[in-house]
Amino acid sequence: MDAAPDASPDRAQEILRRYRRAKQARGAWESIWQDCYDFALPQRSALTPSVAPDRRSDRLFDGTAPDAADQLAASLMSQLVPPWTRWFGLQPGADVPEEVHAQVGEVLEKTAAILQTHFDRSNFAVEAHQCFLDLIVAGTAALQFEEATPGADSAFRFTAVPLAQISVEEGGDGLPDTVFRTSEMTATRLRARFPRAELPDSILREAEEHTSEGVEKRHTLVEAALPDASGVRYAAVLETGAGAQTPTLLAEGRFAQSPFLVFRWLKAPGESYGRSPVMKALPDIKTANKVVELVLKNASIAVTGIWQADDDGVLNPANIKLQPGTIIPKAVGSAGLTPLEAPGRFDVSNLVLSDLRARIRNAMLADKLGAIEGPKMTATEVLERSAEMARVLGATYGRLQSELLTPLVARSIAILRRRGEVPPIVIDGRVVELRYKSPLARVQAESDVRNALLWIQQTAMLGPEGQATVDSAAAARWIARAMNVPADLVKPIQALPDPAMLAAALGLGAQAAPAPIPQLPN
Repeated sequence: MDAAPDASPDRAQEILRRYRRAKQARGAWESIWQDCYDFALPQRSALTPSVAPDRRSDRLFDGTAPDAADQLAASLMSQLVPPWTRWFGLQPGADVPEEVHAQVGEVLEKTAAILQTHFDRSNFAVEAHQCFLDLIVAGTAALQFEEATPGADSAFRFTAVPLAQISVEEGGDGLPDTVFRTSEMTATRLRARFPRAELPDSILREAEEHTSEGVEKRHTLVEAALPDASGVRYAAVLETGAGAQTPTLLAEGRFAQSPFLVFRWLKAPGESYGRSPVMKALPDIKTANKVVELVLKNASIAVTGIWQADDDGVLNPANIKLQPGTIIPKAVGSAGLTPLEAPGRFDVSNLVLSDLRARIRNAMLADKLGAIEGPKMTATEVLERSAEMARVLGATYGRLQSELLTPLVARSIAILRRRGEVPPIVIDGRVVELRYKSPLARVQAESDVRNALLWIQQTAMLGPEGQATVDSAAAARWIARAMNVPADLVKPIQALPDPAMLAAALGLGAQAAPAPIPQLPN
């Protein structure tokens, strides 16, 4: 798995060259990312991964955008991957004979239940929400999916990678599959993460010296996921070394699925990074923030006032405190301290702010996905709202399916298959089909079921000949598949088949199990 010492510098240099090219191409996005974070997520930075909240929020005067971003992230979480809820399922594909659908479905249902258990016990819900915040603000988010150490509650371990650490390149299929992550690690952390790697002697000496001082030096680590024809090649390169600048290849291996999941909100042709709803609403967000700032300044003038006084040698403005009960001396016959009237009013700001805030909430879908305020909705209103939500998020949901959800399930199956907890299945659509059960995915399925039931009702009105065209058993099975009904609730067509037939339906008969992929250190 580790690189040979004589070829290590060449491969490490090539990886660093590709990383620097990707980082240089990312530079054009950094300024607009920083603006989006400043106005919609001020506690985080797009350029430097801060370890604690900074004071950027002191320059933020209107909270419409941060509130809408938080609502949209929470809504996406509940609509796509709701915690502690089965949001995906595995079903027999088109090539599986109908006679073994029930038995194959039972195997796949157990597999999906095992996957869901590992997701529930992992930190997926925590890290996914952070990724959705990055997705909404910057248009691009990255989730690192690693295998947990043996003995942990779950086999999965997730990390929401800050945008400051990620550089991507788009592959030939239009997916951001070439990923570079840079991070800072101490020698102690490097030894724990890559126990079989040989660290340079200079770094080990520095670690011993700094450990005695209480502060250990941090070194730059570049991780790369490079797809090729046989999978994804992973490499970890230590960029900096004491004295010489020769990089060190700490680990190298191969994955069936990439450990980095990079997904985007909106993609423009020719761009590797996505565009976000905050980018679209950024002019209105900046304007609303400036209007509120001016309103507050005008309010401070209205409360404290601007004053003028005659310089008569008696009144000293520097010693005056404007507070109740204060006696201000003045010369006889002078005007003393008098207020200066403001040149105009700022009452029009209320109209401007209402319009700006409405546009911001509409651009960030807060009025479509937010909490319902007011009386309860009827069933028709609920259906119409669901249909409108599916229409608005249709393109984004399709992109998230291909860039996040499908690779997420495929990577989880690869990890558990290597551990021997699930059968060696492959989601190809022919033998095993991946079906989504999230609330947003069920909208179209419910529409298809309503159309089918309407057709059955209409055929019943045509008399016995019309009813004869309906295969009730087939219709019930189709509705069960469309509504993701568990396979053990559907009555099988015939008796249990031969085990060899069941294995052949799953594609496990004459095929050898895939060779285990070497596990990289976490």
